[in-house]
Amino acid sequence: MSAKAISEQTGKEFLYKHICTSAAVQNRFRYASVTAETDWDRLTQDHPWLLTERLVVKPDQLIKRRGKLGLVGLDLDLQGVREWFKARVMKETTVGKARGVLKNFLIEPFVQHPQEEEFYVCIYATREGDYVLFHHEGGVEVGDVDAKAQRLLVAVDEKLSEKQVKEKLLAHVPDEKKEVLASFIVGLFNLYEDLYFTYLEINPIVVTKDGVYVLDMAAKIDATADYICKAKWGDVEFPPPFGREAYPEEAYIADLDAKSGASLKLTLLNPRGRIWTMVAGGGASVVYSDTICDLGGVDELANYGEYSGAPSEQQTYDYAKTILSLMTREKHTQGKVLIIGGSIANFTNVAATFKGIVRAIKDYQGPLKEHEVTIFVRRGGPNYQEGLRVMGEVGKTTGIPIHVFGTETHMTAIVGMALGHRPIPNQPPMDAHTANFLLNASNSAVTPATTRTASFSEPRTSSEVNPAKKSKADLPAAKPTTLFRKQTKAIVWGMQTRAVQGMLDFDYVCSRDEPSVAAMVYPFTGDHKQKFYWGHKEILLPVYKNMADAMKKHPEVDVLISFASLRSAFDSTMETMQFPQIHTIAIIAEGIPEAQTRKIIKKADEKGVTIIGPATVGGIKPGCFKIGNTGGMLDNILASKLYRPGSVAYVSRSGGMSNELNNIVSRTTDGVYEGVAIGGDRYPGSTFMDHVLRYQDTPGVEMIIVLGEVGGTEEYKICQGIGEGRITKPVVCWCIGTCATMFTSEVQFGHAGACANQASETAVAKNQALRDAGAYVPKSFDELGDVIKTVYDELVANGTIIPAQEVPPPTVPMDYSWARELGLIRKPASFMTSICDERGQELIYAGMPITEVFKEEMGLGGVLGLLWFQRRLPRYACQFIEMCLMVTADHGPAVSGAHNTIVCTRAGKDLISCLTSGLLTIGDRFGGALDAAAKLFSKAFDSGMLPMEFVNKMKKDGKLIMGIGHRVKSINNPDMRVQILKDFVKQYFPSTQLLDYALDVEKITTSKKPNLILNVDGFIGVAFVDLLRTCGGFTRDEADEFVEIGALNGIFVLGRSMGFIGHYLDQKRLKQGLYRHPWDDISYVLPEHMSM
Repeated sequence: MSAKAISEQTGKEFLYKHICTSAAVQNRFRYASVTAETDWDRLTQDHPWLLTERLVVKPDQLIKRRGKLGLVGLDLDLQGVREWFKARVMKETTVGKARGVLKNFLIEPFVQHPQEEEFYVCIYATREGDYVLFHHEGGVEVGDVDAKAQRLLVAVDEKLSEKQVKEKLLAHVPDEKKEVLASFIVGLFNLYEDLYFTYLEINPIVVTKDGVYVLDMAAKIDATADYICKAKWGDVEFPPPFGREAYPEEAYIADLDAKSGASLKLTLLNPRGRIWTMVAGGGASVVYSDTICDLGGVDELANYGEYSGAPSEQQTYDYAKTILSLMTREKHTQGKVLIIGGSIANFTNVAATFKGIVRAIKDYQGPLKEHEVTIFVRRGGPNYQEGLRVMGEVGKTTGIPIHVFGTETHMTAIVGMALGHRPIPNQPPMDAHTANFLLNASNSAVTPATTRTASFSEPRTSSEVNPAKKSKADLPAAKPTTLFRKQTKAIVWGMQTRAVQGMLDFDYVCSRDEPSVAAMVYPFTGDHKQKFYWGHKEILLPVYKNMADAMKKHPEVDVLISFASLRSAFDSTMETMQFPQIHTIAIIAEGIPEAQTRKIIKKADEKGVTIIGPATVGGIKPGCFKIGNTGGMLDNILASKLYRPGSVAYVSRSGGMSNELNNIVSRTTDGVYEGVAIGGDRYPGSTFMDHVLRYQDTPGVEMIIVLGEVGGTEEYKICQGIGEGRITKPVVCWCIGTCATMFTSEVQFGHAGACANQASETAVAKNQALRDAGAYVPKSFDELGDVIKTVYDELVANGTIIPAQEVPPPTVPMDYSWARELGLIRKPASFMTSICDERGQELIYAGMPITEVFKEEMGLGGVLGLLWFQRRLPRYACQFIEMCLMVTADHGPAVSGAHNTIVCTRAGKDLISCLTSGLLTIGDRFGGALDAAAKLFSKAFDSGMLPMEFVNKMKKDGKLIMGIGHRVKSINNPDMRVQILKDFVKQYFPSTQLLDYALDVEKITTSKKPNLILNVDGFIGVAFVDLLRTCGGFTRDEADEFVEIGALNGIFVLGRSMGFIGHYLDQKRLKQGLYRHPWDDISYVLPEHMSM
């Protein structure tokens, strides 16, 4: 959602900080916010003016007309303010239909002034620009400003001047105040633009000889511009509408939403209600709320919310558990119902999202049964059959009554079942499985001939091309009636390979001669080719780094499909419109600031370009072309007969609901001719009327469906078109959001534009106006399919539509990844792993989530235990591992590994090369004795050899005892590293049999030569064997296996890597040059006849 109301305090803070005007703005930052918890002594210290000035106090909770409601305390001293405040704070108050508690108040200096110094000013956004309203009589009794105020439209991308303000707005203002007001209004307008306000009202604004005073202010800002305005806005809190509490769960979901590419929304309406919803899709969520309210459930509707945009399993789990937690806090005498609904998804894997919901249901199965919760599920889309199966299974295993339905059931039918208005079928019919559509059921894999290129009723023409008409000089270019043809070629902006493959599969089943995607543009890689499938064949599509190259090399392209992010969509779209070959642009991104969208619309109108979106899935023209993910996967394309044209065209705001319309239309008529989802923003690039008029002028379209929405007035243009005779084809229309008028407080639905700012923008008012104009309007969304069928049957009966014979589409091979997802194939894995899993929301080490690793403070030793030994080792074992890493980290620059690292570093090599150079020296002679010592001593000890027998045998065999001996250290000059480790092991290890054996061997060897000590490698090797055998985590065989496979040498490798990296950084820091070994340190031994 974009336009969000801010508190008066926040609005004034923005104004005082950032307004630029020659007018003297008085009382800057002189306001104090108070609540029931306020420390008044501290408040007066922070705001000493409270003790000396007359004051005003009022609630700051988005309440309109506070003066008329008696909610403003005027001309009071501080004691009077406190008494006035105390009488009202935390008291329940009714404002219109809303009942709420007064909690937050604002205190400001009282400004003594006559009535004639009060003025009214308001700026608000519309599609064509921003209106500035001004009235020379402001204040409580301002009345109907829409009727009385002077009005000035500042068109998109234009500036407001003081001259315009004086001429158009200040005609009734005394001359001595015009300069001040003109400067202030221009400054206010610039502030409004710079800080992305969508609404800014000051009533009254007082102008005295001292300057300008901003008394009461109401404002909304475009929340999607946060990434642009963060530096100026800071952290903005958006208060809930009066009458609705701000719940921590709402804030939690809002935080999840902000961190996710998906959409997650939650508004609590009545936490004690018995009807709860968990609906997928912005449009669908409104339709379910409408239906619940239509069936009398408005007082029991607990929440409004939606999840969409392919949230992950973890995100869906977090969303679901929040709702289940809320609904199982208080019991209801009639039990509770949970409606898990949704339209037919375009690209969300239904089974994947349902996994998160199923996890939450399992976690809450006890409370759900205790609160007598019944769950009703209806969903469609990719892999929905598997999702429904899993949902049905969890009902059986938990004992929770869960009723599951798919696309064979009307979307909102489950609401009637849940509320007891219609029976629950025992065995609902199930549509065919995804695989049934995609696998070739016929004997022929040949693509059928193109027998049906037009609608059932459309006469075939030699060309479907309908180019844009050339405009007269200085007039905007006319836009084409036909956006997509069988030959349409597109460029896709963004590396959206799944969407592109979906387009190519659609092209193939539509029997197109060539793919509809000519190329892709992706600025973050160099020019290259990307592999896709065309039916059974692999093809390559070019990917370009910049738009200009793509356009130049593909002059046949006239459509751009932009998957650019909300941050880059504006710039990439404006760039695209520089190329005259482009006639249509689809902008998929949601969350583009409205000011940027309006600039795109203005430029598109000038260039004759049709914009679909933003915040859309796109559109589809069966048999010709589809935008991105529109229409979902192939199973839905085929089930809804979108591979060939029908006679019905529709336009919708919602992408998910457009797919639901595909389903409804395919079941009640001969199918879709064309469908467009214009997007859920307040200012979509093209409007309902733009597309309705195209359909009116398209011969193949015989009836039109419009799925409107609460908010905006675009539907009234359709009423006007019908009344004037411009629209003659039958129009079936329904505006969703009828529930909005039943709520006591304002609810912002999932789409940014789904909010009524006046009575005429409500869905109820628009439905009635459409009905009066002659459109076919059902009583509710439940009846939409019936009305469509009735109108279609009439057109068939009077011969307008002649249904054609069905032609089977060609089959498309299923992608391997999707076939595996559906469980149709199996393949042995190339790798096996048992130590780590990164696939979920959280990294897992040997079964332990990474958060638990930190919570338990396991340290590096604990992590090594998990990843190397798949065990959670005792604390002393983890400490010992860390000590081993510390003592083996380095042993000076002279040893071979460090020496090699230093030489390599001084040769200018990179870190990885230098580290590798040092590591490659590790072996039996340097550092690699841990494994050898462990094996050697273990074998001798396990065979029952006495230490003396072991020493004598090794001597007789002529072999060195690995782990014994040191070049520098001796019995008289002991290695302190060994001593530190020995003290720890003796104190904490439960048994040290092998270490004791090795120390006995040391006594024998040092008696012969003092430097034949048990060195650090040998000590770690034998101590580690004791650890593995006696810590209780391993069997004897497992302990021996870890020694055998070389785990212990890993300790030296890991520890010494720290030292090698240190030497690398040291040499770089010292800026040492290329190393050359000195001649005098080399003994040149040459044959005698060659010596000098």
